[in-house]
Amino acid sequence: MALRYAGFHTGVNRVLVARALLATALMVALFWLRRPPAKVAIIAGGLRLLTRRVKSERIYAEIDWSLLLMFAGLFIVAGALRELLTPDLVARVVRLHLEQVAILSAVTAVLSNLVSNVPAVLMIQPFVVSLPNQTTAWLTIAIASTLAGNFTILGSTANLIVVQKAAASGVEISFWGYFRVGAPLTVITLVIGTLWMWL
Repeated sequence: MALRYAGFHTGVNRVLVARALLATALMVALFWLRRPPAKVAIIAGGLRLLTRRVKSERIYAEIDWSLLLMFAGLFIVAGALRELLTPDLVARVVRLHLEQVAILSAVTAVLSNLVSNVPAVLMIQPFVVSLPNQTTAWLTIAIASTLAGNFTILGSTANLIVVQKAAASGVEISFWGYFRVGAPLTVITLVIGTLWMWL
């Protein structure tokens, strides 16, 4: 059934929905088969772009090129910083006792708010591979990097996307307005997450 919303005539294209669901199911299956996530995602995305039902111009018009450029920049910086790591620096950081859940959680949270949480995980990887309990370490990083993304607007790329989209719709989300809610919420949830991992 076609719907009218904000002056546009829209409807559900069942063929495209079915293809999207099929691509999603295929991606999940390949992830479970331990295929490289980046390769799976780019192949599935490429296949989704192959359609005669929607003009390519409409698809490309929906791509946020400035956001893609920012993502590329973040990963380039994170990769460059990883290349600058020396064995001596790695040894010094390991001496911070990253095997302790609270310290690893704090380091991950701080780093996540300096370079955003996804690049932070890439940067911290060299310091984690030498830790005795890999499962606990990676679960701690997963929890801390995810929750730390709520501390400031810069803590997560998702925050920047929301702020950008809100501004385009006439809604302004200020840094300090977000911080007043995000900071205490992040501290509380990080403490709970750290205690859960520690216990």
